[in-house]
This record gives sequence, structure tokens and C-alpha cells, in this order.
Amino acid sequence: MSDASANTGLPPVVAEVVRGTPTEEELAAAIVVVSEAYVREVAEATAPDDAPRSRWELSARGLRTPLNRDAGWNGFTG
Repeated sequence: MSDASANTGLPPVVAEVVRGTPTEEELAAAIVVVSEAYVREVAEATAPDDAPRSRWELSARGLRTPLNRDAGWNGFTG
């Protein structure tokens, strides 16, 4: 597990070599680069937990519930 994924609590990056025969140094360098890019992408893609609500959201009232169309006009007294 790389230091970057250990610090952030993310699962480790798994790599599979499908062609060629990289040396241990080349493979380690590739894993570090991919791990750092992954951590950076996750950090940028995650929305903050305490996103402030806009003034529109704070002042807007909720939508009314849909009408019960099965009830018919029985309750209408005019």
C-alpha cells in the first residue's frame, strides 16, 4: 500500500502488467504515479460535507403533496 492511500483511508491501487517485463523500479514508479493521480482525482471529485445552502434553498417552501384523485368529489360541499 502506498503512503498516499494509507493516509487517506482509500483502498490500495491494484495494477496488472499485461505486456512487457518492467523492472521492479519501473513498476514501483508507475504505481506511485497512478496512486497519486487517483488520490488527487478522488479529492477533487468529492463534494464537501458541509456545503452551504443558497438563500434560495433557505427561503423556498416545500412542494405540496399530490392530490388524491381516487377520493373523487364526495367531500365537496360547495
